[in-house]
Formats: sequence, C-alpha cells, structure tokens
Amino acid sequence: MINHKETKIGIIGLGYVGLPLAVEFGKKYETIGFDINSQRIKELKSGNDMTLEVHSDEISASKKLQFTSETSDIKSCNIFIVTVPTPIDANKKPDLTPLIKASETVGKILKKDDLVIYESTVFPGATEDVCVPVLEQNSSLVFNKDFFCGYSPERINPGDKERRLTLIKKITSGSTEESSEIVDKLYQSIITAGTYKAGSIKIAEAAKVIENTQRDINIALINELSMIFNKLDINTQAVLEAAGTKWNFLPFQPGLVGGHCIGIDPYYLTHKAIEVGHHPEIILAGRRLNDNMGSYVAGQVTKLMIKKRIHVVDANILIMGLTFKENCPDIRNSKVVDLVSELKGYNCQVDVYDPWVDIKRAEAEYNLSLIKKPELGKYDAIVLAVAHKEFRELTAEEVRSYGKDVSIIFDIKFLFEESEVDGRL
Repeated sequence: MINHKETKIGIIGLGYVGLPLAVEFGKKYETIGFDINSQRIKELKSGNDMTLEVHSDEISASKKLQFTSETSDIKSCNIFIVTVPTPIDANKKPDLTPLIKASETVGKILKKDDLVIYESTVFPGATEDVCVPVLEQNSSLVFNKDFFCGYSPERINPGDKERRLTLIKKITSGSTEESSEIVDKLYQSIITAGTYKAGSIKIAEAAKVIENTQRDINIALINELSMIFNKLDINTQAVLEAAGTKWNFLPFQPGLVGGHCIGIDPYYLTHKAIEVGHHPEIILAGRRLNDNMGSYVAGQVTKLMIKKRIHVVDANILIMGLTFKENCPDIRNSKVVDLVSELKGYNCQVDVYDPWVDIKRAEAEYNLSLIKKPELGKYDAIVLAVAHKEFRELTAEEVRSYGKDVSIIFDIKFLFEESEVDGRL
C-alpha cells in the first residue's frame, strides 16, 4: 500500500505540528518540509528549532528530510500534509485564511492520483466543503477521481517531552475506502502508539474539535467553583484534593486557559453549530468564563493590595510567566496577556518575566517588553502565572524577595502552600 521508494511527502507548515511530523516521516520517506517563512527555513537548515519541540540531533538524524520555502521544490511530492494554524479573528470567528492559502499552494501543483491530508483543527465539514473546492479550482482536477483527501488531526502537546508525536494514538480518515486505508497505513508506519481509523473525514474532524472543547468546559467548571469557594473562604485546592479521592472525579485545575487549541477550538465548533441552527449554550458559557479569567485574577490581586493598604495606581507588579503553559516557549493566545492588560488598566507598572520566551517575539506579537531578570525589593505585587521549572525551583521566600517589605504574592498555579502566599485561585 505504501511504497517507500515512490512515496514523496510534502509537509506544508513547519510549526509545532509540522516539524515533528516532518522529522518522523523523513526517517523513512523522501520528505520535504515547506514553510512560507524563509527565516524559519534558514533556522531549520542550521539545525535549530525555536519552538524547542525537536532537538538538532533529531533533525540531523532524519536523513531523507529537506527544508524549503520554494513551492517548486515540492512539485514532485505525491502526498501533501497540511499543518498550518487555524486561528480565530477579533470577533472569535474561525479564520481559515492560512488553510485556504495552503490549499491554493497545493492545488497549483497537484497531480493526478495525489493525496492531500489535513491535520489542522477545523469544524466538521471544513476539509470537504472549504478545502476541496480550493484544490479543485486551482488544479482543474476532480475530487475522488483525480485526487484524494484525508484528515488526521494533530494531537501534539507543546512542551511535553514524554507524550511525543509517535507515542500519541493517531486518528486517521480518508475520502474513499482506499484513501482511508492509505492514510491509516502511512501513519501506522511512524506512530508506535497505533492509529484509529474513523468512518469518515467529518467524524475525524468532529472528534478532534470536541477533545479540546471538553477540556475547556471542565476547566471552566473548576474556575467557577474556585470563584465560589473564594467567596466562601474555602481552600479550592484542598477541596479538589478531597474530591479527587473518588476514582471517577476528573483532576482539573483552575487557571488561565489559552494556547492554540483549548482557547480556540470551541469557537470552531460553535461557529458550525450556529450555522446549522443550533445555539450552543454550555460551550459558549464555558468560553466566556475562561476568557474572563484574566480580568478576574486582576481583580483579586488589586483587592489583596488594597487590604494591605498598597496603592494600586502606579504600583509595580511582577508577572512571572507569559507562555500559555509551562516549560514551553509558545505564547500563542496566552491569557497572561489579558492579565497584564487588565493590571495596566488600573495604571499599574507591570514587568513580565519569562525565561522561556524570546524577548523580540513578545515585543512583535504583543507589544510587551519583557525584563531579563526581576529586581529585588521592587514590587508591590507578584503574580505566579506559569509553572515553569525555573519557578518551581524557587522557594516562596525567594519569590517574596522580589517584593517590597509590604507586598503580596498571588499564586495562580498552586506552586506554594496557602500559608506561604497571600492569594490563590
């Protein structure tokens, strides 16, 4: 079914998803990693990955892998795998621009019997209703006659060095029985955890989008419980630990919900639901609550400051962590940015420190000037926003040394005991 000598794979998009995929396929098949960002290609050719998902040794060990930003270099490929981002716009509507542009690129070089596989998270129907027409229009080929499609949603967990690509079970699907089998066999050749062949592309699309929607709703519930327990003067973490002694209690934690998946994917599902005439109440309620957590935390911090008679206006505040999750340089859709914005709205002077983030990237993406190191004794309030290993290694006393004699510590990530900080979620 899969001929190693004849198969030539083109990976479209070399971010957190595309690069690990290209590296694995490049160990077995002729593979070309394509990205429109020429600087990214230059970086990868030198063996460096700014996302830190793949080590330079892994790139060099992938002997059949090449990198390019030239479309002409991927013309000879017969399998194309699209791994571009699927963000939302300012109105929280799906922005399929990257997906459509990638489909246009592939369509212009698509040949008879080629296979196009999409990995980007989308709403059910997007592959066949949005992408396929673009492929047909740009190639003058007929879907399921001249070319075929598949969908195998990405399940990469950025920063996770244990559950890596090959160790995560892969959902696969195809536009015909034969293409479905080809897609499944292709991924089976690199995924040691195995594959699950879905009955259709739409089923695979739906399965992916509900994975993160479910997590989003569960975290929203815990965030709301945290708000309730705060008003009741009950330790949320102690409640969760007690409830967690039952075998079927799900171990979710309160916090800021950002990133390229959980904070975005539910909007893809709700968009499609509304389009077909259903108003999704629970999903949107969870999204609203999680989207407002930055504002809620800012309010809690300022209340604690006022209780200690610390002037909020012109106060110096240190935010420790900017990424959307720990031990990862990914700042896409980070809700820490919302927290910073809210505190600046109180006319506070906010310093953001994150040893994992490229300072230039934070400036370009969020217009934030990160500090290289916090000053001792400078801050009126310190907020632990991300549980990086560097922060876990600090004691509460060391963190408090960044503060003035009268200051507060607010611990979003439960890094310290309740008695060691002034406030937690």
